[in-house]
Amino acid sequence: MSNQQEPLKIGFAYVGVVLGAGFSTGQEILQFFTNYGMMSYWAVLLSGLVTMFIGRQASKLGNRLDADSHLEPINELFGKKLGKVIDYILVFFLYGVMVIMLAGAGSAFNESFGVPSWLGSLILAIGVFITLNMSFNKILVALGAVTPFLIAFVMIIAAYSFFNPSVPFTQVEEYTDVTKTPSAAWWWDALTYSGIVLAMAFSLLSIMGAQASGIKAARKGGLFGGIMLILLLVLMNGGLLARIDITNPSEIPSLVLAREIHPILGIGLSIVMLLVIYNTAVGMFYPFLSRFSEPYTKRYRLLLGGGLILGYFLSLVGFVGLVNFFYPILGYVGLLLGAALTVRWVASKVSSKQPAQ
Repeated sequence: MSNQQEPLKIGFAYVGVVLGAGFSTGQEILQFFTNYGMMSYWAVLLSGLVTMFIGRQASKLGNRLDADSHLEPINELFGKKLGKVIDYILVFFLYGVMVIMLAGAGSAFNESFGVPSWLGSLILAIGVFITLNMSFNKILVALGAVTPFLIAFVMIIAAYSFFNPSVPFTQVEEYTDVTKTPSAAWWWDALTYSGIVLAMAFSLLSIMGAQASGIKAARKGGLFGGIMLILLLVLMNGGLLARIDITNPSEIPSLVLAREIHPILGIGLSIVMLLVIYNTAVGMFYPFLSRFSEPYTKRYRLLLGGGLILGYFLSLVGFVGLVNFFYPILGYVGLLLGAALTVRWVASKVSSKQPAQ
């Protein structure tokens, strides 16, 4: 792979992992951004810029430390005592989000194609097992492969909605509902969303940065991923806002918009949603496995199989509700990681300007 292709592969994988089921359905964007009306564009811009900068720094740090997991970067940022606490929280959510994706796949298969939920979850578990037995380079390719399709679908939906709005932009505030947002403060929800994205991506970004050929490729990969995130957030938010009277009451607003354009587009988006769920499951579970085992060893494969079997049964009971209950903690951990990376970046800039003694 050429040096030009490597940052793009990292960027596509980054986007493919963090934009999970919540983004592809549009529900996440409605909650964190769109219900702020025209202010949502400022929220999207703030969140996108923060995510772009912090993702770049996380990838660079992973490269500098040649990280095998998120443990080395966390200990570097926080020391071993506080680092241990953050490590445990991340490990819990890496596995927990993977279980949520198994449950989400069951629901998505059932709603879109009439497949029994238990079978839909099992199909995803098998897909994750097969993928995580492949080399890391092939895993990155698999993670990045769905991103162009997601971009294409979001662009089509956003363009159609923008040019065929059901609500004039001057009247969108009549249909937005700030009580549906997490905090009712657009800037805080923008930062919290960035924190959730970073916390979900930090472990994989650390590993991808370490696997990159050099610091330049790691830095560019995080940067490209951030730029794509901004683009997708702006497009999705714009499409939802242009038809806010239809999208706000809907459980899966993006699917409603896709089906309005053409039923085939709705089927295509349903498939993309399933692929995005698969991406997130793989992107969460690989760093979890790498935290406790050396990839592709006997221990790794036993943990992979055992973890998926346990996760499958957990997805059928109340564990998903437990993870969702603690989900806000993930955002705060991400903000803490972002703050530490920013402080480290500022300190390095200041020290580089100090005159030699």
